[in-house]
Amino acid sequence: MASPFNKIFGLGDKSNSNQKEESYNPNEVEQLPVEKIEPNRFQPRSIFNEEKINELAQTIHTHGMIQPIIVRKLNDKEAYEIIAGERRWRAVQSLEWEHIPAIKREMSDAETASVALIENLQREELTVIEEAQAYESLLELHELTQEALAQRLGKNQSTIANKLRLLKLPVEVQQAVLDKEITERHARALIKISDQDKQREVLNAILEKQLNVKQTEEYIEKLDKPKEKSAKKKPKLKGVNKDIRIAMNTIRQSLNMVSKTGIDVESDEKDEDDFYQITIKIPKKK
Repeated sequence: MASPFNKIFGLGDKSNSNQKEESYNPNEVEQLPVEKIEPNRFQPRSIFNEEKINELAQTIHTHGMIQPIIVRKLNDKEAYEIIAGERRWRAVQSLEWEHIPAIKREMSDAETASVALIENLQREELTVIEEAQAYESLLELHELTQEALAQRLGKNQSTIANKLRLLKLPVEVQQAVLDKEITERHARALIKISDQDKQREVLNAILEKQLNVKQTEEYIEKLDKPKEKSAKKKPKLKGVNKDIRIAMNTIRQSLNMVSKTGIDVESDEKDEDDFYQITIKIPKKK
């Protein structure tokens, strides 16, 4: 029978009836050697708070480990990989315990990765970049659309889309978010800039000047002003009727509104004998 997790992600019951069954009970708690256990290679959390690990270690030292970790056997060697409970394993390591209570489960790479990702997403302790990377991994593992993933996780599709946009930022910006040097709102402001070199430039300004989000947004707006001053001078509409002037001004205003969204729109106007020609270039990649 497929587990609830498999049903959610459409993995189904992929067990082979001819395959040799494991000799262990999937609900039995065993004492496994700490040194034989490896961290989850699919762990979305890149930063572990040492202070919190030490606090957890003190709690375990005082009250014992109430909840065992979940592991799976690695086929190529006599070792186990953590599916869930890496913080507890790290705490036990700091206590120099030789054994740790664990439950062994049989899971594929896709299941192991998904459990680790979902467990951390539910804890709501990931940074926004780690959360975005977790969504990206789940999309790739299960070949889902953003909408399908949102339904499975009980989230809005727009929430997932907004987080994923942050992964388009330069590595330096993402690292600044991971290190909590800037906030998610700072990062969102930087998305409006299409050029990555300028994004890095603004990041440096934020860090050096300690800009808050509002100041960052104002700084970004000022970057666009020189561009507006140096823009090509538009031909004056002489000797034309009011309707044509209104039409031309409406087009110009529309182009200005598009530019303010962060899209680098180029336009050129020519005054021909029988008509006005407007050429608009919009880059395919923002």
